Order: sequence, then structure tokens, then C-alpha cells
Amino acid sequence: MTSKNNAKDNDVAVKTTNGSGKKNDNIIEIKGITKVFEDGVTVIDDLNLGIKRGQFVTLLGPSGCGKTTLLRLIAGFETPTEGEIYIEGVPITAIPPYKRPVNTVFQKYALFPHLNVFKNVAFGLKLKRTSDPTAKGGLRKFTKVEIKEKVDRALKLVGLEDYGHRDVNSLSGGQQQRVAIARALVCEPKVLLLDEPLGALDLKMRKEMQKELKKMHEDLGITFIFVTHDQEEALTMSDVVVVMNDGVIQQIARPKKIYDEPSNAFVADFIGESNIISGIMEKDFSISFLGKTLKCVDKGFEKNERIDVVIRPEDIIIKKDHGNGHFDGIVSSTVFKGTYYEMEVMANDYEFTVQSQTEFPKDAKVSLEILPDSIHIMKKMLTINKFIGEVVGENLVSFCDGEFEIPTEGFEEGDKVLVFVPFTAVELTDDEEDGVIGANVTQSVYRGTYYQVQIFTDSDDDFYIDTADEWDMDDRVGVKIDGNKVRLERYVEEKEKEDA
Repeated sequence: MTSKNNAKDNDVAVKTTNGSGKKNDNIIEIKGITKVFEDGVTVIDDLNLGIKRGQFVTLLGPSGCGKTTLLRLIAGFETPTEGEIYIEGVPITAIPPYKRPVNTVFQKYALFPHLNVFKNVAFGLKLKRTSDPTAKGGLRKFTKVEIKEKVDRALKLVGLEDYGHRDVNSLSGGQQQRVAIARALVCEPKVLLLDEPLGALDLKMRKEMQKELKKMHEDLGITFIFVTHDQEEALTMSDVVVVMNDGVIQQIARPKKIYDEPSNAFVADFIGESNIISGIMEKDFSISFLGKTLKCVDKGFEKNERIDVVIRPEDIIIKKDHGNGHFDGIVSSTVFKGTYYEMEVMANDYEFTVQSQTEFPKDAKVSLEILPDSIHIMKKMLTINKFIGEVVGENLVSFCDGEFEIPTEGFEEGDKVLVFVPFTAVELTDDEEDGVIGANVTQSVYRGTYYQVQIFTDSDDDFYIDTADEWDMDDRVGVKIDGNKVRLERYVEEKEKEDA
């Protein structure tokens, strides 16, 4: 697992004050946050993030990526292992949840079943104190009149102004969700945290509530931080999307840029449908993949640099018969999706996903054309696995909590070494007992003629593997390594390098 954010195009980066004392415009700053649970699992890894005042920011990622944990750290329900969180420049890591200027709306609304709508919304106000220089200690309770005014205003904001007397159990799921939002808003937080609040709603209600939440944000002008694993939800509602995986930020950008210019293969694969293919950047504006050389609009790469090519299904032009485009192929399947047809087309040993308003039947001979501005180029995140290990015997090296057979000529027992493991040197087994170490599959991306699989080992290390076999997320696997493909280098610690 990497220890730094892998984000680029950071639209919400932390802005520090300069020598002129210019005020920081971030309402929230998260600096070097790491969260390790008692079982030793690192859920958030050295994460840095700044959120501007008034933004609608969505934390997006698969289950287990750390997004809800990050939200709970901001709310105060979890304490970081390392790092600091600031709100309006004030460190709040040690401040209890009820003293923070934030409120949270949960997926399970946690309404009080014995209280009606009005009393549910008013509950927080009855506990809260407001400033009053004439009162003892400078604080006093809200009056009944003040509470009624604030509750009525909150209910009107969520479209439930006539529902104050209603039993919460008599409300629909969408109405209960609005009550939960009103209860969070009535205390006038500076930041509203929303932890998958639409998850329990049906599709139609989700769509309606997405519009409602967006309108509420526009009307209120306060900062919203929204957690979801639904890509469409994130792209529809957000000012800024923060894509996370394995406790690390992969990309921070506005929705359109996230979709059009994903920073790496994970983002491209997670956000919408994508064709992700390994290729070579031959020179500026020219790439080679699947045996063809095509024009593109990208430049600035090394000559013949290995890259990833991302092509969205809707950007591929599909034509009748062969010879009319860049790739000739055969339609292997077609499905009607409501406003378009989604077809799988086998061409040059790669199964393209193509979306078009024109249907081509199964087994139809077609040609695919890809325009230069429809091709998106990404640098490869890694080209080889790299670990720190130790020689523990003749032709035996220990790393990632396992001992692997690797030629050790030139090294002695006890030597620390850098271990370079090519993606093609790793073999995964169905039974973890057949491997040297165990791991879980965290990602699998089809790259044209092979799958690139990411695994997370029991020693908290990431491996990347190129394989002809398809693996599913969370598959439990064993890991073997072809030692003859591995390269060793003597490991020199940073201090020794400086002294040298």
C-alpha cells in the first residue's frame, strides 16, 4: 500500500498561508491522517486533503476503501492513529463529536420512533446552548419559541412543513430521510456529513432525493461531504469528487474531468465503463496498441513509453462491414440499455465494449473507428513490483512475510536486498495453501490480451500481476513467484546513502 496520495488535478488541495498572511480558504484540512484498526489493518494511509468552504464534495470508492472511515474521523466518531484534522484552522482531532461544528446524516436514519417529526428535529436544539452574555457562564438554552422557529424553518427546507405532528413510523423512506436531514441542519452546522444517505431508497426515490440534496446545498451554501460508492450519484451531485482505494486518494477533480481524464486505470475502470488497453507511446500524438498505430492528442511522454489507453464505449464509432475503420471485428453480444445498445465486439483479440444508438446483431461483421480526441492516455502506475527483503539462505529470500526461492549469487545470508518482481513473474493459486503467502484480490482490469490483477497480501503489501486468468474482487488466493525472473539489488538505507 502506498503512503502518499496518488491524486493529480487536485481541485481541492490544501492551500497554505503565504508570507503575506493570506487567509486559507479551506474550511477543512486533513493532514497526514493514518488510521490503523486494532487488528492491524491500515484503512487510511497518510492521507492529505483540503475542502473549500461551501463545496459539495463526494468521497467515492468501492466498499472497504476507507471513505466512511474518513467521514467518521471528521465527525469525531473515530480517532486517527496519526495526523491532524482542522476545521477553520482549529485542530479538532481531540475535540469530542458534539463540540465539532458538523452534523452527520447516516444511511440508517436513526430517528427516535417514540417521538413525532417535530420532536425528532428539535431533539438536538434542546441539548444545545447559545451564546448570551447576560446568562450565567455566557450560555443559555434555546427558548420554546426559538426552537419552534428553527424547526419550522428546517422542515420547510426539506419540504415537510406540514408533517411536524406525524409519527415518523408512518412516513415513507424518502420522508424519513428528509427528517434526518432536517434534524442535522437545524443546529446550523458549518459542515454537513452524509454517509450514503440514499442507500436505503428505491431507484426513483434516489433520483428525486439527489435533486433535493443538490438544491438544499445551493440554498444553504454550507459545505457538504457526501459518501457513496455510486459513480452516477457522485458525478451528478458533486462540485468535486475524491476517488479513493485502499485508503489512498487516487484522484481529486471535478466530475467531468474525473470521467474524461481519469488519472489511472483504477479510476478509469471504477468510473463508468471503459476499454483499458496496454499500449506504447511511440512519440507525441502517436500511439500503438493491439497491433495498430493511431493518432491521439497527447504529448510529453518518453519515446516508446509503456502507457495505458482508455477509450470510453460511447466514443467508439461502429460501422457496418470490415475495412471502414481502425479495427475489424465481430459482434459477440448486444443488449438494449434504454437509450442505447451496448455491444461486445471482438477485434484484434480484444473484446471492445461499444455503445451506440444503432444496433448491430450478434455475429455481424463491423468496423470500429476511434478518433484522436476519444483516446485518453495514462501513465502506468507501476511497471514492476518492488519490495525490501532479506537473504535468509542460499537461493532463499524473505519478503512480504514469505520465503521465496530466488537466485542469491553475490549475496550472503543476512544481506538486506531490494527485490524487483515483474508482473509476469507472479502466479496466483485458487488454494492459498498452494502458495507461499496468502492474499485477497482487490482489483482486476482487462488489458486487451491479459488481465492486470492487484492483490493485497496478509503483510499489507500490494502486488500487481499480469495473467491470462480472470479473478473476482475479494477472491482469496495463494501467491507463488518464479524466482528466475526476479532481480535483486543490495539495499542501502537512506542514512547510509547520505553518508556515502
